[in-house]
Amino acid sequence: MFTNAKRYIKLYGMFLSHYLKAVMHSRTDFIIGFLAFFLIQFGGIAFIALVFRQIPDLLGWSFYDLLFIYGFANIPRGIDHMFTDYLWLLAGNVIVEGEFDRYLLRPIHPLFQIIAQRFQPDGVGEVIIGILLVVYASIKGGIIFSPTKLLIFIVMIIFSTIIYTSIKLILSSIAFWTKRSQSILFMFYSMSEFAKYPLEIYHKFIRTFITYIVPFALTAYIPASYFLGASSLFKSLGLTILISLTALFLGLKIFNLGIKNYESVGN
Repeated sequence: MFTNAKRYIKLYGMFLSHYLKAVMHSRTDFIIGFLAFFLIQFGGIAFIALVFRQIPDLLGWSFYDLLFIYGFANIPRGIDHMFTDYLWLLAGNVIVEGEFDRYLLRPIHPLFQIIAQRFQPDGVGEVIIGILLVVYASIKGGIIFSPTKLLIFIVMIIFSTIIYTSIKLILSSIAFWTKRSQSILFMFYSMSEFAKYPLEIYHKFIRTFITYIVPFALTAYIPASYFLGASSLFKSLGLTILISLTALFLGLKIFNLGIKNYESVGN
């Protein structure tokens, strides 16, 4: 097992090196895309600031509370964005155009090849912005991070990232049967925006849906609420770990079942 892990780490490094070399051939596009991404992120922050200019708090949540949740949400989303962005293409044209054939011909697991196919630098900016917002909101909001809390924070980020990746894997794997599932993936992935704000502002149906059906609430609001003193450790950490492992199990099962049902384009 250790030998296999070492081999895959080495292979990922090779994939990453080749991809970054290709990206740097178009430096202007890369820089423009990176700047555009930062502008989008600051647009979201500006929206929160404008809301709090009109109201002192949102159902008991302060500006810095929302800033903390928003920042927390960016970190697992950014990590997932960095490493699993190619799943969007699996949901797009990879199946319908028969490109998946090449992954089956190599002596490497197809899922590893798909994940290693692309590294998305935009995700780095997303993580950096998330960390800066969490630090700033913690200082201004009086949130103290002890070594234990910092460890809990890291664990929550890891399992929140697993939820993002698992949801993308489940929805992109639908393409094995429908040939394309990008529109379905986009529709459900857009719901992650709900997780950047307190669940109390939504209808009960939405709260239940984004907690247990498409569990994006467990990537931001629920784990972040522990550090804001609004949730217990058991609920925040325990529920996040339970749902993330369940989602990952389902994702891998559906992906492997999809491979068995895969039919090439036949050209």
